[in-house]
Amino acid sequence: MSTNDWKKALKESFYSPLELLEFLEIDSEEAKVSLNITKKFKMIVPRSFANRMQKGNINDPLLKQVLPTIDEEVIDQAYSSDPLDEKNYNKVPGLLHKYHGRVLLISQTSCAIHCRYCFRKEFDYKENVPGRKDWLKAFEYIANDQTIEEVILSGGDPLLNNDEVLEFFIENIQQISHIKRLRIHSRIPVVLPERMTNKLLKILSEHRLDTVLVIHVNHPNELDDNIREVLKEIHNHGIIILNQSTLLKDINDDANVLYALSTKLINAKVIPYYIHSLDTVSGTKHYNVDCAKDIMKKLSEISSGFMVPILTKEIPGYPSKKWLSFHS
Repeated sequence: MSTNDWKKALKESFYSPLELLEFLEIDSEEAKVSLNITKKFKMIVPRSFANRMQKGNINDPLLKQVLPTIDEEVIDQAYSSDPLDEKNYNKVPGLLHKYHGRVLLISQTSCAIHCRYCFRKEFDYKENVPGRKDWLKAFEYIANDQTIEEVILSGGDPLLNNDEVLEFFIENIQQISHIKRLRIHSRIPVVLPERMTNKLLKILSEHRLDTVLVIHVNHPNELDDNIREVLKEIHNHGIIILNQSTLLKDINDDANVLYALSTKLINAKVIPYYIHSLDTVSGTKHYNVDCAKDIMKKLSEISSGFMVPILTKEIPGYPSKKWLSFHS
């Protein structure tokens, strides 16, 4: 797989809700599509992801994650543009320092897919797109804080960067002696598998840092045979793979669905790590799940312990993600 292959696949993604629905043989009026909302947050769906959707099924769990609908136009004062208060942790351009021992770099402003519940869909990317010289300020910030042991590449999706850009980040990070781990948050292996070239896997694995890849999968239908093999190949390069999901109404708010997801993840050498309560970003109220603890309790009753992800919620100002107990 070459660079041109994955860039071609990205370019051929669905950018029009109407074209996606036509491909899926679904009536746009029945789907309650909102073209107006795409002016604020456009739709992007790679064809490989769309191919895993069931044609004719307006309630397909993959489609419901990415299709802009009139539900996003609902205004609720409990939902805001920056529910995690990230602007207060933006220490230097491109860097967020929320928690002790780790920092996050906004290494890319774009994603290969636009999840409609994204908590950064209104993030101020314009103020966080440093050039290479400006990134040196972020590296200097990290170098000057001996308590930082882990650097997280996020975005956007960091794996949308060209290989040379990723090499630039990794080389500068590994030169900081007190950094032990490189963590990468990416949906790319699942939504744009063409990106996972042999060269990229070498870049991600051939350095002194322990590498952890955190992917984002919400439903077992996202993991077909091809994706499973891609994930196994990443694992074979010595990269630890964790999954974090978001609990989403009418998508994965069912213990049996989550059990099937964990089963497929384990089979693909991925550890079910976190399942997040919805971040209350504007336009996402229709995704909220009220009975999260009941669902997780049921999941724990039908699963081995290592197959039960940690139910968590991010609370601004809290010193870590808050783990939510679901046992009475």
